[in-house]
Amino acid sequence: MQDQLKKKLRNIPAMPGVYLLKDHNDRVIYVGKASSLRHRLGSYFSKNNMLSPRLRSLQEKLADIDFVVTDTEVEALILECNLIKEYRPRFNVNLKDDKDYPYLMITPEFYPRMELLRLSQREGRRGRYQPAPGKEEKYFGPFTDVGAVRETMRFISSIFPLRRCRQFLDGSPSTSRPCLNYQMNRCLAPCRGEKKVSSAEYGKMVRQVILFLQGRYSELENKLRNKMEEAAHKHNFEEAAILRDRLHSLQRVAGQRQNMILNENNAERDILALGRHKNRSAVHLFKIRGGKLLSQDHFLLAGAEHVENEEIIASFIKNYYNRADNFPSEVVASDHPADAELLKKWLKVKAGRRVNLRVPRRGYLKNLVDLARRNSQLRLEEEEQQRSKTIEQPLEDLGKLVGLGTAPKRIEGFDISHLYGDQPVGAMVVFYYGEPSKQDYRRFNIRKVSAGDDYAALQEVLKRRAGQESWPNPDLIIIDGGKGQLSSARAVLDKTSMRDINIVALAKNPDQVFLEGSSLPVPLAADNAMLKMLQRIRDEVHRFALSGHRRRRIHSSTHSRLEEIPGVGPKRRKALLNYFGSTGKVMNAKVDQLAEVPGISSSLAGIIYHSLHKEV
Repeated sequence: MQDQLKKKLRNIPAMPGVYLLKDHNDRVIYVGKASSLRHRLGSYFSKNNMLSPRLRSLQEKLADIDFVVTDTEVEALILECNLIKEYRPRFNVNLKDDKDYPYLMITPEFYPRMELLRLSQREGRRGRYQPAPGKEEKYFGPFTDVGAVRETMRFISSIFPLRRCRQFLDGSPSTSRPCLNYQMNRCLAPCRGEKKVSSAEYGKMVRQVILFLQGRYSELENKLRNKMEEAAHKHNFEEAAILRDRLHSLQRVAGQRQNMILNENNAERDILALGRHKNRSAVHLFKIRGGKLLSQDHFLLAGAEHVENEEIIASFIKNYYNRADNFPSEVVASDHPADAELLKKWLKVKAGRRVNLRVPRRGYLKNLVDLARRNSQLRLEEEEQQRSKTIEQPLEDLGKLVGLGTAPKRIEGFDISHLYGDQPVGAMVVFYYGEPSKQDYRRFNIRKVSAGDDYAALQEVLKRRAGQESWPNPDLIIIDGGKGQLSSARAVLDKTSMRDINIVALAKNPDQVFLEGSSLPVPLAADNAMLKMLQRIRDEVHRFALSGHRRRRIHSSTHSRLEEIPGVGPKRRKALLNYFGSTGKVMNAKVDQLAEVPGISSSLAGIIYHSLHKEV
């Protein structure tokens, strides 16, 4: 294999570009950029004994190379960021669980509204609203505290009366009455049409919300104060009173948030400080707007155990700002990032203006960096203590309980989900060292057993799992069920290569743990840390199985109902699925959206919509 790769290396050009390293299963395990692809890739074949454990492990798993040539290094960096976000390679430094970070979105509708969403939901949400011409989504984030984001949304809704409903509005009056929020003066009621509230007037409110989310409190205060004085001068005292209350609420929350005033006025900076504790790394972010500390976030990193600080900071900057829509004037880092000059050019392309990148060595900025680093270290230490209490010690106790002697490294959980025996789906989740490994999750569509036979369904799933010889064997299997499921699981595994794997069953109502060789449950208190960890695995596999069953049921229902619609043949069914991307989105589409599909007329779109939404 190494000889084949070296022959392939001779044909790789000495040009800038991006390379993808793959393992024996053709999975991308590392994405990198280079000013000279041939020179950079040649370094992966060196026999230097001083290589880091990370690079040695990468060499062992390397089975194939792919590459893309670009015109410039900046283009290579842009492509690298996008490919890392797409593939999430194992050996790249990534934001941990970055697909779950919450964002706030201002929708691009005729009358926009706020939505809380995760990055993984970004594409799916686009089918829920009708974009207005010339408008685009505005995103704020990522954040790390979803509770704080929800509190921000509640505050914004209390002083800026944006609509919360999801109905399609185009400026014409809705047939339904305004909701309770209008009666409480928490919505301008755009559902009553342009005569009630014009899109221009509503747009001013949206711009005020954007100023608030950007942390430009002073500018927003001035605008509200000027509007209040203008309304009072025109003897429009009711509007002036509303603006006065809005201004007081803003001043109150601004005073609560801006608890640290910095030396420079109107400074807009992000302070990035890297903290490391044992084998865990995190970047603490201070967001400074208008010369004051607006917020702070703590981002855990994955894949940074044997990586130098310079590479980690550079990777964080690429990961974070590749997802951002708002950029500060300056990024201040605790360590010199690798390829700093290239990062500056990339940030300028992303922001559309110059973004300074600096590493202070003295002065108040250095003090701010040190403060952020101390916060990062303290959070990591606190998380380590919490992890020991909730994960490491319970894992050791579980290993002793089932007779392993040591804490199980890989735990697999299994469950079956169906509706009265229809469309059964089996699910497998994987936990490594007590943490979910979602790339290893798998679902199994069950077709060979009688409807409602949970035992046979579980046996089919375990038999198919045991047949996957390329998957690593678990140290322990967790079954959602009681003694019956435990006996069924053991009976089928005894006939496979996984006969020596220990099994634990966790029954519901009440939660009881059953071990092999015992008819009685293990006596555990409700607050036992080991029981809570088992419940977490059981609940996760139940969630994963249920979502798979729902997806299968919707897919089956939509396909069968599409086939029953007159005028919709195989070509039009394929056009619908290609256009919307999934069967669920076809079900959620409105008539005007269906009519946008090539080959679907307005009249046929109406027939499809009513056929899919009639009572079954």
